[in-house]
Amino acid sequence: MMSIIDIIIGFDFGTKHIGVAIGQKLTYTVRPLTVLQSQFGVPNWDQIKDIYNTWTPKILVVGLPLKIDGSEQPVTVLAKQFAKKLRKILPVTVNMHDERFSTSEARLDYFKYYHNSSYIRQDVKINAIAAGIILKSWLNQS
Repeated sequence: MMSIIDIIIGFDFGTKHIGVAIGQKLTYTVRPLTVLQSQFGVPNWDQIKDIYNTWTPKILVVGLPLKIDGSEQPVTVLAKQFAKKLRKILPVTVNMHDERFSTSEARLDYFKYYHNSSYIRQDVKINAIAAGIILKSWLNQS
């Protein structure tokens, strides 16, 4: 059973970059964490294990990339494989969550809140913001 203060990590899966965000249920807040490099959808699994060990989340949420009409696309299969591997290597619940429009929303947020701002951090990239949007959406529906 998940308590309201447990950490949750969200992933925006991509074949070149995987955005990572953290959040928690107490205040329904999320924040971009980092962007991991991947080669053809394969990340450095040791980096993912390090993130898991640092934050010890109770749940991982992986964005499910669907077409606008809800049908699958080639990257959908890869995202499902990524989630399956997470389930295999980490002792944690892994959920998938519809991510349609998360990247578009992340681009808007990036330019609204981060671009040309004194707050800007080099490691805050659109993929991590998209992971936060996916995670926030999941939190709002859970």
